[in-house]
Amino acid sequence: MPVFSRIVAIDLPEGLTCDANGRNPPFEVGFTTDGEVPFPQVILHVQGRQHLVNDEAIDLAEPTAAGEHRFIASVPADLFGPGEIRVQVEGCRVADYRGAGGGDWIKGFATLKVVGPPRPVPRRAPAPAGGDAAEVKVYFGIHKHMHQPYYNTTDPNYWDGEKDGIFGSRGGPYTHFIPAAVRQYADGGLPHGGLSTSWSGTLIEQLNRCATEGLCGGRFSGWNEALREIARENTALGHPRTDFVAFGFFHPLMPLIPPRNIVKQVEWHRRIVREAFGIEASPVMFPPETAFHVRMIPALLQAGVEAVIYDSIHRFRACRDYPYAGMTEGMLPPNRAEQVNPPVDDWLQLHNIWAGSKISPSLLRPEFVQYEDPEGNVSRIVAVPAERYIGNEDARGGFGALQYPDVLGQVYDQIVATGDFDPKHPPFFVLHSDGDNHGGGADSYYMHNTGRMVAWLNEDPRFELTSIRDYLSRFPPDPENAVHIEPGSWSGADNGDPQFMKWFSRYNEPYSPDLNSWAVLTAFQNLVHTLEDAEPNHPGLAEATRLMLTAETSCYWYWTGQTVWDQQVTNAANMAHGMIRDAVTGLVTAKGDRTGPTIFPPWIIPENPGGKKWGQGCLLDAPREGVVHTFVHDVSGLKRVDLVLRTEAGERRIPMHNHGPYPSRTGPAVTADFLTADLPVGAGHVRYFIEAEDGQGTVARSALERVFLA
Repeated sequence: MPVFSRIVAIDLPEGLTCDANGRNPPFEVGFTTDGEVPFPQVILHVQGRQHLVNDEAIDLAEPTAAGEHRFIASVPADLFGPGEIRVQVEGCRVADYRGAGGGDWIKGFATLKVVGPPRPVPRRAPAPAGGDAAEVKVYFGIHKHMHQPYYNTTDPNYWDGEKDGIFGSRGGPYTHFIPAAVRQYADGGLPHGGLSTSWSGTLIEQLNRCATEGLCGGRFSGWNEALREIARENTALGHPRTDFVAFGFFHPLMPLIPPRNIVKQVEWHRRIVREAFGIEASPVMFPPETAFHVRMIPALLQAGVEAVIYDSIHRFRACRDYPYAGMTEGMLPPNRAEQVNPPVDDWLQLHNIWAGSKISPSLLRPEFVQYEDPEGNVSRIVAVPAERYIGNEDARGGFGALQYPDVLGQVYDQIVATGDFDPKHPPFFVLHSDGDNHGGGADSYYMHNTGRMVAWLNEDPRFELTSIRDYLSRFPPDPENAVHIEPGSWSGADNGDPQFMKWFSRYNEPYSPDLNSWAVLTAFQNLVHTLEDAEPNHPGLAEATRLMLTAETSCYWYWTGQTVWDQQVTNAANMAHGMIRDAVTGLVTAKGDRTGPTIFPPWIIPENPGGKKWGQGCLLDAPREGVVHTFVHDVSGLKRVDLVLRTEAGERRIPMHNHGPYPSRTGPAVTADFLTADLPVGAGHVRYFIEAEDGQGTVARSALERVFLA
């Protein structure tokens, strides 16, 4: 029988409907070839992923009289949700495909449309006790984020043709796009319509320079005039329609920097917002990368922040009985220590957008979230959900990409169908995206598609666009009901896992540029804090502090493997070290060091001891033996570093093993020590923190963390 030379036909189901869980049922892909196929397989391209069907999953029927071969590939259930699936049928003309060349592969393609399951028949929510029947309404807000980092930590005036092009291509987002959109809210009769927006201090400073020096061809002369004007426009409740929210000046990853630096970053940012836009920064915060951890709460409160935006999936995953979606979710299963909130029963699989897991409409509303420190002090702040999947779709271009009536209608229908509507705390979530990148930063988003959205809202009473502050004034969350939120960031950061591994790239290799930068930064922070506490008027302190805060820019970890970024933290630290080294050395010699050790927030490998870990295209059982890692530094040296565990059996101290300074390849003047400690197997729910004592007897503690040890 001759080896095939072409794929004659591909046969797919006429249409495929997902099951009640929103996943594909089992089905078959048939294909016919003109001869024998030594190695056949089918590849399904689904939402950026590939699913292979080969070997025993493909059956061969009897060859026809014409010599054609008919194959049937059996595709299992639960691989993907609704959408357009690209089906690739291919065969290799040699049996040992591993040694085959490009000419040995023959391919064919087809498209399969997969639709979601029928929607439940909605039923009106019951009347609340003592009142009339409540009209179900879904509220939502929009957030636009603007940022550019300094491309050289040691020279804020660095500029080249690449930067000129980057800024010049964003003329609209950085000047008049937001005012044009918000003006349509006001002119369209939306009384509470507004948006929140975050502008990093580094972006504002560079735009000011563009205006002063005529960079980008003079494009940014008077760049903030329209923004200052729209900032004076208020909603029906007197809040700004354009809410310039609290932020970190240099775009730091706030869960991984010291609390005192969170406060500095926010305070510096408030000043520049006041100067640039003539308005006070909002008490609402959008944290850089939507990265949130409950240990941030005390510092945020100290900085005057009253509400913080977070990515909604981390609230969902903090529920008991959360329906983990497997690998399509892009994260490991939640650690059981994070799942402390009561279960809910309104899980919904969204259709007609990419959604890697289910959402819970009943949890899409602001709530108080709390943190308890090692001493037992409890802090609470309002947390506002930014809906992960709907926001991601909105980022592709507003109404042009996201079909608001259909997708938000699914949320509405689920609320009605489950009878889960609280008129005192109706659903509200934010659609957040970069305001200067891709579809969410395009002219069409702010102009034409915004107009379509406003027209739709005026015709559809089920939905209302509102600013965050208007919503919180109308429907304040219950301060007596505080919940927990799992750590994590937005989906664009490697799906925003709870360990922030986007900023720990190559952590399991002998050398990690990311870990190196954290080690250098930890030592740098201790150096600056020591001088700040002892000599707050030292002439070199102001510039050293600015270099320290600049070095906290999260972008310097985002692009791992590029020397220009991997070197940035070390360059800033070394420059500052030269400015204040002698003063700090003098403090140590005179025993004037008043500052305890700087402790980097610990991370655990494997992330879920005894749970699951990543394999090659699969999930594997993780070892039960977990290891805590951290960096610690003090200018007076370290006397001891202990891991303190709290379980039902009581408190236990484990001395951490000091491996010495992290072995850097960037030439830092000083770097922190790398320490580890083995966790006990099978300890169950554990609360833990790190306690470190320096050479002069000053003790510091890290935040109180949690983990479940299976």
